[in-house]
Amino acid sequence: MMRVKKSALGFRLLWSATVAAILFAAPAWAQAPQAKTRVSKNTTAPKRPKLVVVIVVDQMRGDYVDKFRGQWSGGLKRLVEEGAWFRQAAYPYASTETCAGHATISTGAFPASHGMVTNAWWDRDQLKMVTCTSDPNVTNTAYAGGSTKGGDSAWRMLLPSYAEELKFQSGSGTRVVTFSLKARAALTMAGHKADAATWFDTGTGAWVTSANYGPAPFVEDYVKKHPVTEDYGKTWALSLPKGQYLYDENAVGAGTVKGWGATFPFALRGKEGGRAPDDAYYEQWITSPFADTYLTKLAEAAVDSLGMGKSGAVDYLGVSYSSTDHVGHTFGPRSWEIQDMLVRLDKDLGELFTHLDQKVGRLNYVVAFSADHGVAPIPADMQKMGFDSGVLSLPELQARLEDALAPFNFGKPAIAKIAGNQVYFSPGIYPQLRRDPAAMKALLDAALTMPGVAEVFRAEELGSALRTLSLTRTAAELSYFAARSGDLYLLQQPYWLTDGSAGGSKKATGTGHGTPYYYDQRVPILFMGSGIRPGEYFEPVTPADIAPTLGALTGVTLATHDGHVLSEALVNRSPK
Repeated sequence: MMRVKKSALGFRLLWSATVAAILFAAPAWAQAPQAKTRVSKNTTAPKRPKLVVVIVVDQMRGDYVDKFRGQWSGGLKRLVEEGAWFRQAAYPYASTETCAGHATISTGAFPASHGMVTNAWWDRDQLKMVTCTSDPNVTNTAYAGGSTKGGDSAWRMLLPSYAEELKFQSGSGTRVVTFSLKARAALTMAGHKADAATWFDTGTGAWVTSANYGPAPFVEDYVKKHPVTEDYGKTWALSLPKGQYLYDENAVGAGTVKGWGATFPFALRGKEGGRAPDDAYYEQWITSPFADTYLTKLAEAAVDSLGMGKSGAVDYLGVSYSSTDHVGHTFGPRSWEIQDMLVRLDKDLGELFTHLDQKVGRLNYVVAFSADHGVAPIPADMQKMGFDSGVLSLPELQARLEDALAPFNFGKPAIAKIAGNQVYFSPGIYPQLRRDPAAMKALLDAALTMPGVAEVFRAEELGSALRTLSLTRTAAELSYFAARSGDLYLLQQPYWLTDGSAGGSKKATGTGHGTPYYYDQRVPILFMGSGIRPGEYFEPVTPADIAPTLGALTGVTLATHDGHVLSEALVNRSPK
């Protein structure tokens, strides 16, 4: 049976009461369209778009749009004012992480269906952690003479992406191109094959691809002409007058980036202001708006070099902007840094959309915009406000669980790995636990006495498909995939992190994500362009609705999906 810490019951009741109407009264992905406001009456039937553009901002909370939109003048402003804005969009599952979020946007399905449950999980056969994109059967290659190692692909993603269905169903004329700083973003957006899928190796400073995704000549050419080292020596300074920034200049509990001080300005000069790019420089670069600008330029190069949107088929361009995630983890959501990143991203997107207007045509492309997850406030910041918040120590938790099982002679280690919220037992241990009620009770009691633990779910509960009134259990079920998920799912209390998401210690700075709480689940969803009816929409939706909606716009059928078509934001279109 699910176990809940008594001290968490009061919050759980409040939490259920406030968000049940959004996420549980009926599952958001199954609800019929509801009322909406500020809807355009323009119903002119458009033609099928010539280019689909999917933009994902890594770690962008939904409330950022309301907080900061008044300071935007470029692409983000255009999305809000000219697009269809779904204001109550959220992931209904628990594993609010990069790989899971991008795969959900890409496939229209949840982790329980597409299998990308987290960024990494314990492989029970290999007895080691594996990343969601690691592929032992391919070798990564670096552009422009750079170096890299390992191999990555989307082979672990169990459903095809919208992009690859678009290419398969449309014919060879369709081109699929994706970019990100992260392999797990670029590859899940592309799917199992693409004309180009490119990401950045922070360790070597190289742009990378692998088999089935390149190499692409236009990427090679651009990277040679514009190496990342061109940004060495630049300074990330404030974009706005100081009086226009919210919160404190030095965010409470914020971390630091090697070679940087605590507050603006931030110079990109590597460790201790060195004379040449080094490992610290590349960390600084990916945590700066200059990386977003580079991705924008790569996207424009793809449009120009491949003539995207002009082939007669429908092309696909996916861009995942990762720097907000690096900034958010370090400085938190209540920081000048995240606010300034979005001001700069607004300008980059404005440039990208203007470029598409000129090269593809304003009425010839459609944009889908969202995020892979939100983020929690920094625990130290919450503590300052008087809230119960902290960092759950996974090593201490594992020690407590081992001690609880010691009298039952299961052998040590009984636990093979605790990764985030997932507890994996050593081979053969969990079946024994299920047959021993006393041992199971001792284990669960030990977990619930650990500061920061709110609930414990067992694998057999999450795989039962039985509906309950627990929002958090429903969220955990939608993230559960038996072959990859843990034997236990331990949920921390609201505003608590695990040390795996906060730098590895109880006193860690910065923040994280990966829970079924609304600050991690709520993200923006906006559509703009061909076939879209502008307006503000308030019905509950999820990012799994993006792929089915794009499918409806382009005549693509998805094999299976958990999302639904957001038909209320579509105008009737002509068949050609």
